[in-house]
Amino acid sequence: MNIRLFMKEHMAYVLFQFILVLFIMSLYWLDGFRNIDTAIYSVVISTMLILSFLVGRYVKRYSFYQKILSQPIEMEAALQHNAKSPEQEQVEIFSQSLYRLYQNEVQALYANQNRHLQFMNQWVHQMKTPLSVAELLLQEEGEVNKKSLQEEIDRLKRGLDSVLINARIDTFEQDMQVEQVQLKQLVSEVVSEHKRLFITHHVYPVITIDEKYVITTDVKWLRFVLGQFITNAVKYTFEEGKKVFIEASCHNGYVLLAVRDEGIGIPSADLPRVTKAFFTGENGRKTGESTGMGLYLAKEICEKLGHTLTIESEPKMGTKVSVLFKNQDAVKRGELEDADIENGRCDESL
Repeated sequence: MNIRLFMKEHMAYVLFQFILVLFIMSLYWLDGFRNIDTAIYSVVISTMLILSFLVGRYVKRYSFYQKILSQPIEMEAALQHNAKSPEQEQVEIFSQSLYRLYQNEVQALYANQNRHLQFMNQWVHQMKTPLSVAELLLQEEGEVNKKSLQEEIDRLKRGLDSVLINARIDTFEQDMQVEQVQLKQLVSEVVSEHKRLFITHHVYPVITIDEKYVITTDVKWLRFVLGQFITNAVKYTFEEGKKVFIEASCHNGYVLLAVRDEGIGIPSADLPRVTKAFFTGENGRKTGESTGMGLYLAKEICEKLGHTLTIESEPKMGTKVSVLFKNQDAVKRGELEDADIENGRCDESL
């Protein structure tokens, strides 16, 4: 098998040598040189030389042929170093680069699959609670408590939204539509969607956003992010009568949206990790409802949209989550019809 591959690769050498010798003999013949013995001697010598060259080349490439013709048992075979020529060394370098690229892609795929599986397991476990409560409410005699049933349905809806977002985050670019949005209107709509959550926890929203603030973003994805901020702000505000402040300001020429609560705050040890996948922290264990995916998904979405997410918090003083709408890449990609509009820009005088 080695010989066959070698001959296929070097057949051009033999053919070229034959044509070259034939060409030289033809020149000598046309020039009047008629010594047959010398011609035969020249052909024999040139044949021996080419055969010696081919044998030496075969010996040098033997181990390389053995490697590429053998059936690999494991992927680490690509990391073997047995090259004997510059060409083989470059082939090995290329193969090793491909191997590392393949490993990175496999690890990323495995991490995504593991994240999806772990999230689904946690979500299914947590969704048993609202389903069980709803079932108990329906089994009670008399009129069904619609308010309590609606609360459980809202919990299920928020859970389903998280699952859908988690499933789509890997194909984010295929489901993104950048457009200009009136910030106050969007925030008001999201707050209205969560009004039952505010009423249930006796927490009140305070919106302080100038109507002149216009941002460029994807409404659907940002709506989920804002919903996550509001849900966390209300969920971790245990005292009644507290407020959730939703404010917008101009920061270095860009719109800065902040959601600030008066809740229990985040322990300083947990703060650097709250945006990590599946990290619930001390507060998550208190409520028993946290999947540890909300802020992780929010950060992923903000990064993909080109926004900057920051979190500030002090225990017992509340938490402030801010989004800086700064994503000039969307403009550069031509996703805005008017390229002269600088996305998220604002006037400091506002």
